[in-house]
Amino acid sequence: MNAAVDIDIPSEDRLRADLYNFLGLMLAGPPDQLLLDQCAGLSGDDSDLGQAIAALARVAKVTKPRKVESEFNALFIGLGRGELLPYASYYLTGFLNEKPLATLRNDMATRGLTRAPNVFEPEDNIASLMEMMGAMIVGRFGAPAPLDDQKAFFNKHIAPWAGHFYSDLEGAKNSVLYAALGSVGKAFMEIEREAFRMTAD
Repeated sequence: MNAAVDIDIPSEDRLRADLYNFLGLMLAGPPDQLLLDQCAGLSGDDSDLGQAIAALARVAKVTKPRKVESEFNALFIGLGRGELLPYASYYLTGFLNEKPLATLRNDMATRGLTRAPNVFEPEDNIASLMEMMGAMIVGRFGAPAPLDDQKAFFNKHIAPWAGHFYSDLEGAKNSVLYAALGSVGKAFMEIEREAFRMTAD
């Protein structure tokens, strides 16, 4: 049954889901050597996204896990707090655990999505949202979400702030590998926003 569902997902949607999942994985915690090696093996075309991916690969080739761990900690953990707070609530209201988080939790409940038991971050963090979007596209938690449902989720929970976050990540003073990842995320959010804008409501 599951294999039949897999066949129905167009390759471009699978690639979109892969990129969402990759961003989520990179933002959930510092990459190990295996993930850095995978990043280093990426290549891109002449598009903005392709060039950003190629730049990320170049940085990943010369990045060691210990260095990227200290970069990740400076950006997102820090003493007291990191340089960036990667949460929808913070970006949209200036405070953590606000209405955007409550709205997201309601939407997650209607879709049957729950926070993993070993995850203690609020669900509106950028890594979780990227993973949720990837999961919806390929139907990791049920049937693949139709395009209008993907669009509604993206426009409500990701579009209002993710591009701004990725720009901040690109320019953060502690960003090196993550500056390159910020460029990838920013270019991808722009493509998604434009693609959803062109689909009929």
